[in-house]
Amino acid sequence: MRRAFFIVGPTATGKSELGADVAREVNAEIISADAFQIYCGLDLLTAKPDASTLANAPHHLIGTMPLYEEVNAEKYRRAATHAINEINSRGRLAIILGGSGLYIKALTHGLAPLPGADPKLREKLNAMSLDELRLQLLKRDPEAARKIDTKNRRRLVRALEICLLTGKPASEVVVPRRRDDPGLPGSPIPATGVFVFRGREELYARINQRVEAMFEHGVIEEVRAAGATSATASQMIGLREIRELLEGRMSLLQCIAQIQQATRRYAKRQLTWFRRQTSFLPLNLSLLSHNEAVKWILLRMLSEVRTRDD
Repeated sequence: MRRAFFIVGPTATGKSELGADVAREVNAEIISADAFQIYCGLDLLTAKPDASTLANAPHHLIGTMPLYEEVNAEKYRRAATHAINEINSRGRLAIILGGSGLYIKALTHGLAPLPGADPKLREKLNAMSLDELRLQLLKRDPEAARKIDTKNRRRLVRALEICLLTGKPASEVVVPRRRDDPGLPGSPIPATGVFVFRGREELYARINQRVEAMFEHGVIEEVRAAGATSATASQMIGLREIRELLEGRMSLLQCIAQIQQATRRYAKRQLTWFRRQTSFLPLNLSLLSHNEAVKWILLRMLSEVRTRDD
């Protein structure tokens, strides 16, 4: 059995610092589960851990993919599984740390095989408006239309593509692998860990402050210097807004406000997803100091080890 522990939750909760301190205490290594921190560059925009945090424990899958490359849940699952196996081979625990729900679920539940992209169909779908995509998905797969972020063009297109290529609703095709599927490289990892969060007002204040700090430290120049970005990387919150700012189509204050709002909405979606989709033990960081939270998670780890050994 792979030895892994999950620390998951919405953006700006302080997961990076918390996870690094926990890892240092137990001589563990961290594997990022962030869909955008996996890319090279844009460190400010993606809120990558700072140098002091990275120094507390070895980190994996941060800054390992070029911006022009597509990354999906299956590609992430393979890379993360390989990293977990390497970490375990050194006699260490792997801590999966992040807030990208689909990537985390790919590890805890596995992924069903899906059809590859069809260039002609993809071109046709990309030419449709968001409203047209929503209506088509609602007609073919009401369940997926209810669960999916209908403002996310990439996910709408992919869901429709799966429906059209398989002749089945995407919600029926995208199902987890069986947990009793032994020995396969994609077999699920036990979902042991914690779901960290904060009170809404505190979380939103942290998000607003972090966005302001991004601009103070030079995120505009960082985006200006970035090269071509894949469809996946282009979904980074703030990338479109800052590019519009650079093109003179948005003021600085408008740009900051829009990124803050988009990040708050993303955090809200993350909270909803983790509460509905996972069974990780919840931990409200608003009620604890940083050191108390570290101790609480260490005790949770010890409890899980004892349960597994029994």
